[in-house]
Formats: sequence, C-alpha cells, structure tokens
Amino acid sequence: MAEIDWKKELANHFENVRVVELCQAETVGQFDQFCEFIAEPAFESLTDELAQHRIKSEQAMTKGKSIRFVICFPGLKEEQFHYRISLPKNAVELRLKLQIKARTTPKAEYQTTDEDFMPGLFPFKVLRMEKDEVVADVVRHYCSFCYAALTSPD
Repeated sequence: MAEIDWKKELANHFENVRVVELCQAETVGQFDQFCEFIAEPAFESLTDELAQHRIKSEQAMTKGKSIRFVICFPGLKEEQFHYRISLPKNAVELRLKLQIKARTTPKAEYQTTDEDFMPGLFPFKVLRMEKDEVVADVVRHYCSFCYAALTSPD
C-alpha cells in the first residue's frame, strides 16, 4: 500500500483555498471596474436621454455586489423598471447575473425575472465592453417590457 502523505495533502488544500480567495478578490475588483468605467457611464447616458422624454431615472451601486438602474413611470416619481447587474457570491470570474423587476402601474406588484447578464458574453470580455452595449441591453429589456404591458389582455 502506498504511503499517504497527509501533510502534503493538507498543504495543497490550503494553497488551493488561497488561490480561490485570490481569484474571488480579483473578480470583485474587476466587477467594480466594470461598474465604474462601463455601467455607470452607460446609465448616465441613458439618464440624459430619458430626461428628454420627461422620464426620471437613477442608479445605485453596492460595491463588489451589484449596480442597479431604475426608470420611473413617464412624468411620475414612482419606479416602474429596475435593471440590476450583480456579481454572484463567491464568484471566481465575471459571469454576471441580471435581474429585471418591473410593474405595469404604480400600484401593481413587481414582476421579477432572473437571467444571465448578456448570455454568450465570455467573462474575459466584460471589461472590454462598450458602454453603448449596456445601454442597448437596458433599452431592449425596458422596451420589450413596455410593449408587453401595453398589449397585455389583462
């Protein structure tokens, strides 16, 4: 029977844990860069454009966790649409999640959907995105929700 080198096995375990923790810390830093240099400028451009249509919007970031863009009902202060990009807990690469929360009237309950952010986008390409790609994704989700709400038989 081969001798078991448990000390080596234990040392390897701690080295692997250290590598995973290092990757997680790097990923959080990359997510914060994505928010600062891509998502925030995208949301600012969209805010300016929405204001021309009398629609209020705002953004909020939770460092290392998520960034959210909120669009209000036209001409009102009540929130209609939330677009939230988040970094999953313990992530070791930039495979981001997207949550959409929207409602058809200011009194209605929110409908929530969870999906991958930009499916098919490789994690290493997230930091190379153009801000307009993020704007286009928000606009696509917002418009499809609005059209669905306008044409719903309910």
